[in-house]
Amino acid sequence: MTKPHAPLYYPDYLQLDRLLDCQHLESADHGEIAHDEMLFIITHQAYELWFKQILWELDAVRALFKKQAVAEKAVGRAVSHLIRIVEIQRVIIGQIDVLETMTPLDFLDFRDYLIPASGFQSLQFRLLENKLGIRPAQRLSIDKTPYEARFAERDRVALKISEQEPSMFDLLDNWLGRTPFLHFGTFDFWDEYRQAVDVMLAKDRRLIEENPMFTPEKRAHQLKMLTATEAQFDALFDPDKYERLRQDGSFRLSHQALQAALLINLYRDEPILYLPFRLLSLLMDIDENFTKWRYRHALMVLRMIGRKIGTGGSSGHDYLRQTAEQHRVFTDLFSLSTFFIPRSALPDLPPHVRAAMGFQFSESSS
Repeated sequence: MTKPHAPLYYPDYLQLDRLLDCQHLESADHGEIAHDEMLFIITHQAYELWFKQILWELDAVRALFKKQAVAEKAVGRAVSHLIRIVEIQRVIIGQIDVLETMTPLDFLDFRDYLIPASGFQSLQFRLLENKLGIRPAQRLSIDKTPYEARFAERDRVALKISEQEPSMFDLLDNWLGRTPFLHFGTFDFWDEYRQAVDVMLAKDRRLIEENPMFTPEKRAHQLKMLTATEAQFDALFDPDKYERLRQDGSFRLSHQALQAALLINLYRDEPILYLPFRLLSLLMDIDENFTKWRYRHALMVLRMIGRKIGTGGSSGHDYLRQTAEQHRVFTDLFSLSTFFIPRSALPDLPPHVRAAMGFQFSESSS
């Protein structure tokens, strides 16, 4: 049997001639090769290749969630894509270990040749941030200029387009807002959950007031903390209060979406909610991993150049450290645990709701 195409040669398939000819040493152009510049270039080229793959996976997830109805099997595919992103992130975080085999003096051998080029100008990473859901107003600026000002015109156009597209955060918010189980026939999760919270908070107050081990000062402190917790729950149960907090930046998810995310986490053991729970967990993993990567990057920069400014004109370590705190997307998902209650206190789901959340063929039906 003949093949329908010509034999494929491994180096041709991977275009290795082109790929392995992409490491141009600036130090060589200035008369003396800096040995570690090769490591610097290859590591950052590897970052860009991995960013390309992450964008490929993220765009696949976004395409699934752009649909008006997201089928359960589509959620499973999205989870698979996100798992791959998380694994890639572990690789890129680990690449810092390789880069740190270069000493500060090794870096100084070629650093000045790089100015004003900087990792800040990584188009793919900025696209990735935008597609995840970082908003322009959320970004730290350098010299009070927009982040896109340091890019070439063609790249600025791509960045603006990515800002206008629905981000993963936007799509998640819309998808969560369509969760059907918040109000299912006569079952109202929010009413049931609020009653359970009231019981829990009243119990906590009694424990504080009746604890014989507390000094008056300790008791007053604990009651003050409990009052603050009660205020957080009040805002959660009042759509108007919640919206005011959302406008202030305390929350970003819509009220309906936050309710749904809470339901998914509290009842994650129900079969129909397990994949949505995995999806939310993986988005937090992705956010956390990029935070880790930024912190590691910031520490590496401090180790390499101290308090000097970066090659792109930023404050170097301080700028990178601040982005680790500020350039996060899914903080509402992290904060959900504020509103968790013990499994033993969860409202029991009515049989018809539990059946709708379960498998068609269960032990009882068989």
